[in-house]
Amino acid sequence: MNKKILSILGLIILIVLSKLFISSTYLKTSDKLHQQYFNKQYGIYSVVHPNNLGFANEYCPTTSNEIFERVDKELLKNIYWQSNTLLYFKRSNKYFPIIEKILETNNIPNDFKYLALIESGLENVFSPSGAAGFWQIMRGTGKEYGLEVNYAIDERFNLEKSTQVACDYLNKAYKEFGSWTLAAASYNMGINGLKRKIKSQGTNNYYNLHLSSETSRYVFRILVVKEILENPQNYGFVFRQDDLYTYPEVDLIKIDSTIADLNKFAQSHEINYKILKHFNPWLRVSSLPDKSRRKYVLKIPKNKESLVFKDFESDNIN
Repeated sequence: MNKKILSILGLIILIVLSKLFISSTYLKTSDKLHQQYFNKQYGIYSVVHPNNLGFANEYCPTTSNEIFERVDKELLKNIYWQSNTLLYFKRSNKYFPIIEKILETNNIPNDFKYLALIESGLENVFSPSGAAGFWQIMRGTGKEYGLEVNYAIDERFNLEKSTQVACDYLNKAYKEFGSWTLAAASYNMGINGLKRKIKSQGTNNYYNLHLSSETSRYVFRILVVKEILENPQNYGFVFRQDDLYTYPEVDLIKIDSTIADLNKFAQSHEINYKILKHFNPWLRVSSLPDKSRRKYVLKIPKNKESLVFKDFESDNIN
């Protein structure tokens, strides 16, 4: 009787152990298949580096291991932050044509449009330090170069005028350094600051200088964004032309007197206050004071129907 009981118990133990073994084998196989599927569907690739990177026809020495790492860092950050970089493509299609014309008029290399892109993402933003607009111009610098900056008007947000200021600064920097790469670096840290670094370190090559972490990344960010935007297919960015943003045609309205109420002014031109501010972000309050009879130009979109929508009827609102 005892032997029979022992045999039954032994059989039960064997069955339990067998199930545990089978279960363990299944889990291992499942994990392996899961990992293979994950790798196939969500592979993260290192980047094949482009050859002959350069800025404004000035060579970047990517054969150096140290330079390779700095380029690699910016490539990975921009390629794998896909949403941000895809917005770069969309906005650049809208605003680059305006910027390119002004750069060309001022004999500034076309590559500098990418400087504006890394500065602001082509958005009218304020930085924590108080820089503003697409070109991230400081208040004092804007005034120094002739922009009006006050409570009511901030021409750092005027794309055409701020681009002209950037061109004036960059031409001055190029005359100082004889290098567009150094002119770009000085846009980040200032002409005098860069001059001191060059003097103290005994080199006038950007790639040999020891600079702050922000300025040491600055040109590399421009180089990489330029490379990706000019060769999207090499980095996995796929979009249709219709996906890109475009700048609408506008009428230019010249103003040389005070506008007491910009909301009424907008309505008189068959748009609303929101649209007026969108196309003229340099207007900072709800009026345009002009006691000195200074001349301003306001942009009014031509295709108003696509931008201004009929208000809801009051009896349809709960």
